Amino acid sequence: MKNFLSLIFSLAFLSVIAADDNRYVYYIDLTNVVEDKVMVSLEVPEISENEVTFYMPVIIPGTYAIADYGRFVSDFKAFDKKGRELKATKTDDNTWVISKAKKLTRITYWVDDSWDFEGEGPNIFEPAGTNIEEDKNFVINTAGFFGYFKSMKNLPVQVNIIRDKDFYGGTGLIPRPELQMAASTSRIAMDFLDTESEETVDSYVADNYDHLIDSPIMYAEADTAVLKVANTEVLVTSYSPNKVVTAKEIAATIRETLAAQTDYLGGQLPVDKYAFIFYFMDKPLFSYGALEHSYSSFYYMPETTIGDMEQQLRDFAAHEFFHIITPLTIHSEEIHRFDFNDPRMSKHLWLYEGVTEYFAGHAQVSSGLIGVPQYINMLREKLIISTTNFNDSLAFTELSKGALDQHEDQYINVYQKGALIGMCLDIKLRSLSSGEMGLRDLVLKLSEKYGKGSFFEDDELFDVMAELSYPEIREFFTQHVENGTPIPYEEYFGLVGIQFEMEATVKNLSMGFGQNNINFDPVAGTIFITNDDQLNEFGQKLGLKNDDVILAMNDQELPPLGPETQQFIVGIIQSLREGEEFSITVNRKNEAGEMEEVRLAAENFMVDSIQMFLISPMEDATEEQLNLRQNWLNAE
Repeated sequence: MKNFLSLIFSLAFLSVIAADDNRYVYYIDLTNVVEDKVMVSLEVPEISENEVTFYMPVIIPGTYAIADYGRFVSDFKAFDKKGRELKATKTDDNTWVISKAKKLTRITYWVDDSWDFEGEGPNIFEPAGTNIEEDKNFVINTAGFFGYFKSMKNLPVQVNIIRDKDFYGGTGLIPRPELQMAASTSRIAMDFLDTESEETVDSYVADNYDHLIDSPIMYAEADTAVLKVANTEVLVTSYSPNKVVTAKEIAATIRETLAAQTDYLGGQLPVDKYAFIFYFMDKPLFSYGALEHSYSSFYYMPETTIGDMEQQLRDFAAHEFFHIITPLTIHSEEIHRFDFNDPRMSKHLWLYEGVTEYFAGHAQVSSGLIGVPQYINMLREKLIISTTNFNDSLAFTELSKGALDQHEDQYINVYQKGALIGMCLDIKLRSLSSGEMGLRDLVLKLSEKYGKGSFFEDDELFDVMAELSYPEIREFFTQHVENGTPIPYEEYFGLVGIQFEMEATVKNLSMGFGQNNINFDPVAGTIFITNDDQLNEFGQKLGLKNDDVILAMNDQELPPLGPETQQFIVGIIQSLREGEEFSITVNRKNEAGEMEEVRLAAENFMVDSIQMFLISPMEDATEEQLNLRQNWLNAE
């Protein structure tokens, strides 16, 4: 009788919720995986039209790439309250038109994951994708599981996730225990739940569909840590299949970085809860990274020890965490009213990604977490990548507007030149104000002016920033962001007493090859030689040839592609000594066309190499330059 009364109460409670608050009510069953798919069921909000269109997103904010999430949906069905199927016509990968929609009460469909999807369509960046590993891990980037009705994006969305009792959901969303009992005893959940296995239901509510898509969830056995950073509770949740790295280790690694960022932003943060969600892959990875959200960030990285990835982890976390400023509190109308199926691109990627990237490094050097030489080298790397791999004369506003199509191949430059734009703005502001105002101060002013509930007009932002600072800032935007005039970096570095050389010839020891002499095979997980006609003298002495697959250096086996590879190569370079033997073992085709190991060796000697963008402190810097450098870097 007690259980019966509880059921009646729960059903009544759910009915009250539905009556008082028209919303989407989703269920997803993680306990029933069939052919790598899970079922999603939707109790639809009230519909007044005879025909309604249901969408899965084409694209989501922060990715700047087409995803077509509807490709992963199959067996889509619509029902009335008596369980009779209604006509649902699929008009493209992401769209279903449902007839007699006034009678519609429920939709069901199955969802495949994107990480190992073998169908047609664009590849999805893993931090924006989905993963279904039965009894192990579920990555629920919500755009891959949940859709919406046209003109009904602003309704609340309740998500109920049926899970194994040992699983934990890591997310920036706040669990709603007051909804959990009602959800677990609803008709849909009762269809799914196995009363003998102690399955349970987690319930969350998003303010609207935009909030839902901004909120990834990862389910696995619990591995969590919680930090208190100023006014914000920070959750770290991790999935490391071989238990190589833990959430507590990650939390300890990023704690100082988050504290430094909080100080950098004035001691208070615009969110009450933030989640760092980490998935570590135990297979070789050619590409990996992270995706920002307003209240969380998702990380897809190779599984390695915390010691092997500490600085990279801090850099990743610093960048993504700063997105609580852009775009959460500062964004354009295109972001505020994002169209998931017919997007309009903002022209301010220099702000959303570039300034965020700049702040991620600048906060670390100004707080002493990294040294000035290390920071200067980070800027040098961005200069080299930006000018040698991308169009330095392309207007950044034009790049931003065309990031999905015309200028897709230039997008990655937002993390390089975009950050350098931020650096130059920071230095110029400090110079104009005698150190009283920097880019951080201007961005905080923008945060106060707009905030997360408002937005700026794309065409007005540069004028607003000039009004909040100096007229000369508007000229900077006109020349270097809107017109594409290359930035005179020597001038800006000179303001802070830093010597800048475009190109110089230096002598150094070498492994025989440079960045332009190697390429990667992500499938095989190998590095091989290319452009052997451009090898330096030592590479020619060794006898390296095109398509040589590198197996070992100095008789040490090359590790799998990933952070360990870079650290291994850096270690080899640091161990080089003039006159000592250096060896490289490669796989090379012999005359019979078969691969065989070949060990190449020679005594190392100094070779001439051309280096770009040499940056170093001026020996004869003036007091004014030194003061401005101190103000910029807050370090000796």
